[in-house]
Amino acid sequence: MYLNCHSYFSLRYGTIPIQDLVNKAVELGIGCLALTDINTTSGIFDFVKACNSANIRPIVGVEFRNGDELKYICLAKNNEGFREINYFLTEYLSKKKDFPNKAPSYQNAFTIYPLDFLETSPVLENHEFIGVRFWEIPKTYRFQNKQGFEKIIAIHTLTFFNKIYFNLHRLLRAIDHNTLLSKLPKYSEANPSEWPIEEAKLYEYFQYFSEWIEKSNAISEQCSFDFDFKTPKNKRLFTNSKTDDIELLRKLTADGMIYRYGKNNKAAQERIEKELGIIYELDFCSYFLITWDIIRYARSRGYFHVGRGSGANSIVAYCIGITDVNPIELDLYFERFINPFRTSPPDFDIDFSWDERDEIIDYVFKRYGKEYVCLLATYNTFQDRSAVRELAKVFGLPKSEIDEMIKYPEKASQNEYTKYILQYAPLLEDFPNSLSIHAGGILISEEPLSNYSALQPMPKGFPICQFDMYVAEDIGFAKFDVLSQRGLGHIKTAVDIVKENRGVDIDIHAIQKFKDDENIRRQLQNHETMGCFYVESPAMRSLIWKLRCDNYITLVAASSIIRPGVSSSGMMKEYIVRYHNPHQVSYLHPKMQELLSDTFGVMVYQEDVLKVAHGFANLTLAEADILRRAMSGKFRSRIEFQRITDKWFNNCKELGYSEELAKEVWRQIESFSGYSFSKAHSASFAVESYQSLYLKTYFPLEFMVAVINNFGGFYSTEFYIHEARRYGAIIEAPEINESDYLTRIEGNIIWLGWIHIKSLENKLIDSLLQERHLGNYTSFSNFVSRISIGLEQLIILIRVGAFRNFGIPKKELLWEAHFRYNSRFQPCHYKQMLFGLPEPQTHHLPALAYHPLEDAYDQIELMGFSISSPFELVETKSEESTNAQNLISLVGRNIRIYGYLVTWKPVRTKNHKLMGFGYFLDKQGEFFDTTHFPPSLEKYPFRGRGVYCLNGKVVEEFGFPSLEVHSMQKVDVKADPRSHDSN
Repeated sequence: MYLNCHSYFSLRYGTIPIQDLVNKAVELGIGCLALTDINTTSGIFDFVKACNSANIRPIVGVEFRNGDELKYICLAKNNEGFREINYFLTEYLSKKKDFPNKAPSYQNAFTIYPLDFLETSPVLENHEFIGVRFWEIPKTYRFQNKQGFEKIIAIHTLTFFNKIYFNLHRLLRAIDHNTLLSKLPKYSEANPSEWPIEEAKLYEYFQYFSEWIEKSNAISEQCSFDFDFKTPKNKRLFTNSKTDDIELLRKLTADGMIYRYGKNNKAAQERIEKELGIIYELDFCSYFLITWDIIRYARSRGYFHVGRGSGANSIVAYCIGITDVNPIELDLYFERFINPFRTSPPDFDIDFSWDERDEIIDYVFKRYGKEYVCLLATYNTFQDRSAVRELAKVFGLPKSEIDEMIKYPEKASQNEYTKYILQYAPLLEDFPNSLSIHAGGILISEEPLSNYSALQPMPKGFPICQFDMYVAEDIGFAKFDVLSQRGLGHIKTAVDIVKENRGVDIDIHAIQKFKDDENIRRQLQNHETMGCFYVESPAMRSLIWKLRCDNYITLVAASSIIRPGVSSSGMMKEYIVRYHNPHQVSYLHPKMQELLSDTFGVMVYQEDVLKVAHGFANLTLAEADILRRAMSGKFRSRIEFQRITDKWFNNCKELGYSEELAKEVWRQIESFSGYSFSKAHSASFAVESYQSLYLKTYFPLEFMVAVINNFGGFYSTEFYIHEARRYGAIIEAPEINESDYLTRIEGNIIWLGWIHIKSLENKLIDSLLQERHLGNYTSFSNFVSRISIGLEQLIILIRVGAFRNFGIPKKELLWEAHFRYNSRFQPCHYKQMLFGLPEPQTHHLPALAYHPLEDAYDQIELMGFSISSPFELVETKSEESTNAQNLISLVGRNIRIYGYLVTWKPVRTKNHKLMGFGYFLDKQGEFFDTTHFPPSLEKYPFRGRGVYCLNGKVVEEFGFPSLEVHSMQKVDVKADPRSHDSN
């Protein structure tokens, strides 16, 4: 009779996690259970697995509702019935329509209507019934003479376990309705009796209606759901057969090997054969070919990509162009990506530019069919703060009290409301609240996706399935991760601009050429990395400096040890020390030196865990990968992990290691693996860094324009403009006949785009650009007569200097603008004029004072920054100060230096006191770093953007100088000349 059970996947309604639901069925001795969540199938596969483990026969289905109104419950007789239900659910979710009063005429599913459905005297088909709960029995008497009464069956609905969870259910309903709990309508709640009841008690409730129970049992006996979790569900073939797939993959790899390695590279050929054998054996040929196909399409459109993730461990992926990481050069293990013992499918992470990703996804849907392609879902869950905030709204608490309670829960006033909030918030934690889109996961299925899930529309138009990546792995899907990032936008845009501005075609994937380039080596060595992906931040710049990094291999290591886990553990500093003093490194055992000499005994990468497990303890690479996944928290099977653990110690004993040595190496693996990073990921990041470095080295101005136009990176637009000027650019503010929507470059002149002017309306920008296509504006009057523009927008253009090339001072133009808009002459579009342009009235103005600082202040107000140097706005006694380039020669000395604040990072000491790290720009445009210990920072805090006079001691670490600040003062700026009296 348990044919209507809700889990917490009945969003903001159900209260029972899947495993708890099955455990309760075991406790009650229930042998058959149906999961029917509201308008979703999210919990189905977890439910089926849990039931199979507990020897309970699972029934799967959906409860269909329009808002609070229950329409019907549909139960699948078999897998085909599940497909029918999903197809119906998808149809109505995709169209955002209400479900009809009558369900479809299923061939392989049952439909159960609520009792009130009998009001319509329906003619019920063989698969349709009326469900009655025990508390509804008294209502049935008024329906005795209605058509359909003979189709009644007994069912029990389960939504919560006890009174506490009934209260939680009511709170969830109030959250869903965005209303106060006191105003929640009763019809929005479940019946208070929807909790677990022993079947014997249910039989007692229906003792006078045994035929209803018999019908209910007959229905449940006809329902089953047998699912094969082991068979891969991805599209199996790219061509017409598995043989054709491997032959195509072999040909593509052979062609790519010549491009990557030349014709006769024996090591590459051997590794390719080994990988192709495993790929064929594990049935991943189509997975590689589909990824190749996606990238082939992207390249045909002129789009760039970076293939990263564990897929970069594959030489096949390298040869066919999925990645640009050479696994032989970096000693990357293929088993880190694919091995016969890996419990989860592999995936490629393919990054595209942020503005091109949607088109790539659209291609996948059109190429492989909308019935077979979907995006993965992710569950947005209630967490501690969000749970408190949502519950507080339900009780009507004002925002100030909610903020206070979240910030200081222990100090929250203990009135009746806060007591309930703090009692129920922990119960709500980790409950799914809504479905959202996974960052980039795409499924491409062999069978229609309705076999596995209903599809749900998302705002961008691409549907998602109703389960997440973990369920996808469990049921046999390998996802394709199509991701986006702004760093690739920089690269792609820069390549396009270089072609347009210089007429040069760039092969941005010629990574080996970049690695060997002496000029790029010097660029990296001189830490000239601003704007370059992953290597431009102050922290990364200082690390490159400290490592004296001038090559790809060291940059790969830097990309890994900069990550928070490594740096906060102290291992980043330890690595730098060992890097500079390799002869002082001591190793636990000669074998450990042989394995980890490249990283000076530090397990920098996840691959180092594989290397030690395989080389030191003689585990297979497949077993080593299980160990790595388990220790990094990505492995679920404790039994398999224990088997690997036992084998580690047994192997160590057989190899003659002492028990103490085996335990110590094991301890180091445990401590390192928690924060170690994938070498393949680091290598992919370093590839993209090298692509950026190449562009900045040879085409610095085009590259900086690309960075500016993609609005991404560590710094704000202002500093990329300063960097372009540092490389020789002439920076021009927006100009009416020269500027486009985005920033553009012509020779060495960079014209800032209209997009940088904060209050300028997009429709005006479109209008002035469209009109300009008909011919440049010849004068201010010509512009005003051709463009429909209000006075406020016109003043913005005048103040930013957009009309400066007409030779009329801004103040005169402002007079002209006000005169035109406040006199009888009103601007009108010249195309609407019957007899041509009217002659503007002439008037004579007195001489108007002008100071260059006025432009700087206008730019700051209108764009947020000035295109001139910030030091032009302040009075600094530069003769009494030094600059960033001199710091290394002044180590140990107290100095004064002026710096424009770029950014600062606050941190807490072990004593919870505030200290900070600053990053400044000096008058010559060079960067320098500062350290502010708690006593200094407390006395001399940062006071926002501006130029500071800093006094302190120059210190040095591994050749990297910085200033230990003793005192600092923000320098006063010159006043806007227009704020002074004219006399």
